[in-house]
Amino acid sequence: MIFLSINIQGENMFKQVLKIGLGLSLVASSLLAAPEKTKLKIGFIALTDCAPLVVAKEKGFFEAEGLDVHVAKEGGGWPGIQQKVISGEYDYSHALAGMPIAATLGINGDTNLQALMSLDLNGNAITYGNKIIEEMEKFGLKKDVRPVSAESLKKYIDFKHEKEGSNYQPLNFGMVHPVSTHNYELRYWMAASGIKPDEDTTIKPFPPPTMPQNLIAGNIDGYCVGEPWNSRIVLKGAGSALVTNYDIWNNNPEKVLQARADFVEKNPETTKAVMRAVLKAQMWLDESWENREEAIKYLAQDNYVKAPVEVLRKSMSGTFLYTKDVDSVNPMFNVFANNYAAYPYYSHGMWFITQMYRWGQLTTPVDMKATIEKVYRPDLFEVVAKEVGYSLPESPWKKDGVDEYNKFLDGKVWDPNKAVEYIYDTFEVTSPLVSKEDLMKVNNWTVTTKQPSYVCPYGPAGCADPKYVTKK
Repeated sequence: MIFLSINIQGENMFKQVLKIGLGLSLVASSLLAAPEKTKLKIGFIALTDCAPLVVAKEKGFFEAEGLDVHVAKEGGGWPGIQQKVISGEYDYSHALAGMPIAATLGINGDTNLQALMSLDLNGNAITYGNKIIEEMEKFGLKKDVRPVSAESLKKYIDFKHEKEGSNYQPLNFGMVHPVSTHNYELRYWMAASGIKPDEDTTIKPFPPPTMPQNLIAGNIDGYCVGEPWNSRIVLKGAGSALVTNYDIWNNNPEKVLQARADFVEKNPETTKAVMRAVLKAQMWLDESWENREEAIKYLAQDNYVKAPVEVLRKSMSGTFLYTKDVDSVNPMFNVFANNYAAYPYYSHGMWFITQMYRWGQLTTPVDMKATIEKVYRPDLFEVVAKEVGYSLPESPWKKDGVDEYNKFLDGKVWDPNKAVEYIYDTFEVTSPLVSKEDLMKVNNWTVTTKQPSYVCPYGPAGCADPKYVTKK
C-alpha cells in the first residue's frame, strides 16, 4: 500500500491530491485479479444505512475497482430485496442481518445466502404516536430520561387487560420484516419489562418508508424502523422516538451486504472487488463529519432515500431527534467503519438465530455454529480488509454486554458458548417451540471468544469520544 504525506494549501491543490489518490487506487486495483462479472445490480432500501452503497457509487469506489454498478432502489420492501437476490435479479444487496440466515434455514426463502460484511452498527429507533404516549405518561413515562424502558407501557397494557377483560384489544406495532433487527429489538425492549409481545400486542411488517403514514392513519400505535423514518414523525409533531437500538444494545449489528453463496463461489474476484469498494466507502463515511455532510446530500437525492437534507442530518451528523426541537448528542447512532463495524462477527450472526428460537420462528433444532459458519464470511472479509488496510479483531467470536459501549438495556450478557441457555434460562419472557434438550443435542461445541478493545481508527464520525480516534 502507498501512503502520501503532503502538506498543501488551497482548494485547487487539495483537489489534485484527491485525483492522485484516486489514480493510485486505480493502479492498485489493476494489480488485483480481474472481476469475473463487471456489470452489476445491487439492491437497497431507502434508509440512511444504505450510505456505504451510495457512497461507493457516487465517490467512484466501484468504478475504481473496474465495476459498472447500478445501485437500485427497491420499492417492494425487504421481501422484494430477498426475492430478487434469490432469483438473481440483484447480484448483491443491502440486507437485514437476519435475512441471509433465515433464507439459509428455510424461513422466507430456501437458498443459501451469505453475509459478506456488516454495513453498519445501530441506526434504528422505536417511535410511538402521541396518543399512546399520552396514555403511557399517565403510568409514569418520562420521555427525557435515557434510556426509556417499557415499564409504563406494561402498566398501560395491564390496565387495558383489567378494563377490557376478554374483549382486550392488543396494541398494534410495526416493524420492517419478521427476521429484522427491528422485530427482535422491539420485542427485546418490551419483554425486558414483562410484556408478552405475541399476547399483549400485534406486530406487523411494513416497508420502512410507509411507517410514518401508517402511524398517522392510525393503523399502528408505534413502530421500530431505521432512519429517516423516525425523524419524519418527530418533526411532524406526530410522535416521539422513545428509545434507539443503541439504547437497547450498544453498537449492535444492523445491515449486511448479502449475495447468493453460489454466486460468490462463481465470482470470487467480483465479490472481493465489491467488498473493497464498499469497505472504502465505510471508512470514508467515518473519516469526518464533513464527509457525513457530503453523504447526506447524496442520500437526499430522489434515486436514493429521497428525504430532505435537514431530516437526514438529524441522525447522520452525530445527533438524534428523540423529541421535536431537542437534538440529543449521539455520535454512535450510525457507525460504518469504526469499532470493527464492517466486520461480520460469527457471534453477531448467531445472536439472530437465538432470537428466531426465542420467538418461535424456528421449529426444528439446528447446529447454530455450523449454520452461521455457512452464512457469515469473516474469512473472505479478512482477505479484503488486508487489501484496503482495514483493521481486524482477534477473533470472529466475542461476548456482548460486557464491554464499555457494548451493553444491553437489561444488563444481560450474550455469550455464544451459552447460546442454548441464553434462549431458555436468561429471559422471563421467551416462547421457543423447540425443547432445550433437543437443541442442546445438536449444539455440543465450544468457541474461543476474545474481546476487542474499543477503537476508532478511521476518524471522529461514529466514535464515542475523540480520545479513541487513532487516525492522524
